[in-house]
Amino acid sequence: MTKGFSARSAALMLAAVLAACSASTSPVADAASEKSLNAQLDETLLPVHDPAIIRVGDTYHLFSTGHAGEKAGIIPWRTSKDLVHWTEEGPVFVQLPTWATERIKGTRGLWAPDISYSNGEYRLYYSVSTFGKNRSAIGLAVTPTLDRSDPKFGWIDRGLVIESHPSDDYNTIDPNLFHDDDGRQWMVFGSFWGGIKLTEIDPATGKLKDPKAPLQALARRPLDPDPVEAPFLIKRDGFYYLFISYDFCCRGTKSTYYTVVGRAKAIQGPYLDRDGKPLLEGGGTVVLHANQDPQKRWVGPGHNAILRDPGQDYIVYHAYDATRRGAPALRIQPLVWTKDSWPEAR
Repeated sequence: MTKGFSARSAALMLAAVLAACSASTSPVADAASEKSLNAQLDETLLPVHDPAIIRVGDTYHLFSTGHAGEKAGIIPWRTSKDLVHWTEEGPVFVQLPTWATERIKGTRGLWAPDISYSNGEYRLYYSVSTFGKNRSAIGLAVTPTLDRSDPKFGWIDRGLVIESHPSDDYNTIDPNLFHDDDGRQWMVFGSFWGGIKLTEIDPATGKLKDPKAPLQALARRPLDPDPVEAPFLIKRDGFYYLFISYDFCCRGTKSTYYTVVGRAKAIQGPYLDRDGKPLLEGGGTVVLHANQDPQKRWVGPGHNAILRDPGQDYIVYHAYDATRRGAPALRIQPLVWTKDSWPEAR
């Protein structure tokens, strides 16, 4: 809110906008009318780390990182009608896939899921790894429906999609599937090592289109280690936008995570930030940062997904709550676009 712009003026303006948009198809319009989504979220909704989200009809489905032995289970699944009140649907997996524990020794959970709909099924990609190592893999689970009451419902694990080894300059975690306008599908992934990579996916199978095809580098930082991960791609007004997280997560209130963006005219890049600096040289325009919170409560905002609702985009991410000893929590903010087509979280 700009200086001198009163709360009463803001309320009157918002009421006028809501009245003009009374036919909006977004179910969160009324919920967000009095205070922000973040202010309304259930603060006991913990933990939520690495959120992925999809809307099906009038229901939002949220998936996140989960470990064996945790109460929420392996890839917790929650649903909501308004992005504020969430219902636990149970975990996607009751136990770790056998292939995952055999290939990635010591893994205890499945990280950083990604959810999308393709070829008549919902596809949930997930990461298999151990902290700080690039002996990792990305797997795929599918179901024809997310309606648990439908007889067709049921998660089926399709196993390995891509993996990395200590000799590789990349780390196969944090997948995000992107559907392009021409029907082609792409996966961005990566964490540390050589940064963010891109590979093409076969829409029919959800697996690699060509396992021997070289990976395309999209973003990296000239640092050692190379703290860049959690890519998410969208397309808008002729530009591809690559959101990524910089610095360090998973340290509670000591986390330094933050979210940046760059854009390109081609999916393979080059991605540049608002100042024209390439993401391959450590560029990035800040979208989310702990310094944006005047209360200094929410630390390390990152690992975002972009929810594209009719008439409104949202940035969905986790941050660490300083009032709860750094517990990771779900955060959601409207994403608005400047006149020169850059995203800002509001």
